[in-house]
Amino acid sequence: MPRQKETRKPTKEPVKKKDVKVDKTSKLDCPPLGLESLRVRDSQMRASSSQRTGLGAHRGRLNIQSGIEDGDIYDGGWCARHEDKNQWLEVDALHLTRFTGVILQGRSSIWSWNFVETYKVQLSNDSVKWQTCMNGTKEAIFVGNQHTEIPVLALLPVPTVARYIRINPQTWYSNGTICLRAEILGCRVRDPFDIHSSQEDRASKDNLDFRHHDYQAMRTLMKSVHEECPNMTRIYTIGRSYKGLKLYVMEFSDNPGKHELGEPEFRYVAGMHGNEVVGRELVLNLMQYLCREFKKGNTRVARLITETRIHLLPSMNPDGYEEAYAKGSELAGWADGRYSYEGIDLNHNFPDLNNIMWNAQERAQEKAQDISKIPNHYIPMPEYYTKEDAMVAPETRAVINWMEEIPFVLSANLHGGELVVTYPYDCTRDWAPQEDTPTADNAFFRWLASVYASTNLVMSNPDRRVCHYENFQQHNNIINGGAWHTVPGSMNDFSYLHTNCFEVTVELSCDKFPHVSELPMEWENNKESLLVYMEQVHRGIKGVIRDKQSRKGIENAIIKVDDHEHDIRSAEGGDYWRLLNPGEYKIVVWALGYFPSVRHCTVGMEPRPTLCDFSLTKTPSEVLKQIRMKGGKIPQDVQMRVRALRLKKLRASTKVLNQRREGPRLRQKAQGKSRKARSAYI
Repeated sequence: MPRQKETRKPTKEPVKKKDVKVDKTSKLDCPPLGLESLRVRDSQMRASSSQRTGLGAHRGRLNIQSGIEDGDIYDGGWCARHEDKNQWLEVDALHLTRFTGVILQGRSSIWSWNFVETYKVQLSNDSVKWQTCMNGTKEAIFVGNQHTEIPVLALLPVPTVARYIRINPQTWYSNGTICLRAEILGCRVRDPFDIHSSQEDRASKDNLDFRHHDYQAMRTLMKSVHEECPNMTRIYTIGRSYKGLKLYVMEFSDNPGKHELGEPEFRYVAGMHGNEVVGRELVLNLMQYLCREFKKGNTRVARLITETRIHLLPSMNPDGYEEAYAKGSELAGWADGRYSYEGIDLNHNFPDLNNIMWNAQERAQEKAQDISKIPNHYIPMPEYYTKEDAMVAPETRAVINWMEEIPFVLSANLHGGELVVTYPYDCTRDWAPQEDTPTADNAFFRWLASVYASTNLVMSNPDRRVCHYENFQQHNNIINGGAWHTVPGSMNDFSYLHTNCFEVTVELSCDKFPHVSELPMEWENNKESLLVYMEQVHRGIKGVIRDKQSRKGIENAIIKVDDHEHDIRSAEGGDYWRLLNPGEYKIVVWALGYFPSVRHCTVGMEPRPTLCDFSLTKTPSEVLKQIRMKGGKIPQDVQMRVRALRLKKLRASTKVLNQRREGPRLRQKAQGKSRKARSAYI
């Protein structure tokens, strides 16, 4: 999600608790009804009055975000039209519920400052007769907010069974008006006379560890998966966070710990923003699922693991996660734990290679130089970024080193807070806040994004509600990153421009930190998407680039696809993978000291790569150089080839020189003939 909007701090003194005494040791034994996660429909929410449609009852949801401009249809909360103590926000739970608490928040806005300071709670079975929640013999007054963003929990003195609940504001910020966002805590009461009682919540049939895992619990789960599947898994670390927590990765392969020639490398990265936890739990679930399904003989999973080396990083920002986890799913605000411990947004912390490339292209155009000679891949990091005092988080450094060590082909960066898949470029040209900025592989990136979005059960639902203020349904739930909001220094762009790896960002859920009861549903929503996206690593062409004589693999050979201004390079053993949509392609491969080689390769519709190997012949000068370096005698056949090549070059250069010398003489001769012709005519 975009960066959290900045808010102003109120100058008013905090309201003191008067009536309700809440036991801080009380457990939140009932889950949220689902205002934040959208399980509660708009039709279940009513209000006494509303300022306008964009501030209607349906917007009174915890952590809902507003659009940039106040006054649109997607504003930042429910706001009453009138300022009196008779205003209310009502929620219909649809069935009898044991209500236990209310969580309140102010309005989301960068222009306005509105929140409710105290309120009453009213309960009803028919939405006609209402009973105010009591604290002994007096009506309970609950403490609300002193800030627009920080969620505040109030537990009911006595949990009460009802179907309807109302929040009835009593006081509000003096310089504002009645506005709030809310979540309701309650447990469903089974009622044989309730027509909705048979509608069970959709859960998962997979017996996985559905809970929120802190650092220790995550380590324990990963260790248990490895012990269950020791021959196909490996746990390793790529570095540490600022506070010293290890960045653990689990690898799945039929040959763990080794890159196999011709086998592509895939990665999932989750938890870049520590409070966006769905990706973290999905990756941990995926570890369990792959292990168990492989043991069961699931052919699809077995094919993935034997043909792909899979790397799963569940928590790129463990420090941020621990901060959000300490507050819990309902009380961690929209930005708590988003940043690293140093306050760095890791999604803006990679080197901005986009503008380095674009600036070089612009300078070349100004000088009328060949723009095709400007590097379009493997762009080096700027010098300032590599210095010890550069503002680069240790987590970012660790991931960059990881990218350098392993020849990744495909990746996805798992986020939360929206429902959309974005693809590069994330950074826009000329710092435009929003502008479609496609890569040379735009068609394939759109394919990748569509594969995930179209198989996600929530994204693909045409009746789903807008999460916050962006209607991504009109874009089929995919969008170019720059067209959404510019992100200089994103991991997606760096991955594409500095390595061979294609990467997209998946925004997995409207709720960044859903309640534990929502996790089975999140797994079911994303399970097929996670699997089918991994399978896309086998699209396009692959092969090995070898020395024609020695048959050894050639590292760092450049693979160029005609009409695709983005090249890739071969890995250490000479193998390469080029992701491409179906079609016919002209492939040119060249390496330092070798003659270029050209092949035409056809990519089919099937999700398996086309084999396209290359054998390169050393140039004679390179052969001579290597022989001389070894102190050996030059073979006669090599001498003859060098002699023939040099003779060919000599003849060519002689021809050019002769043409230059003959030019003036031929022009003079032609002019003489022209004068004779004119005099004869006269």
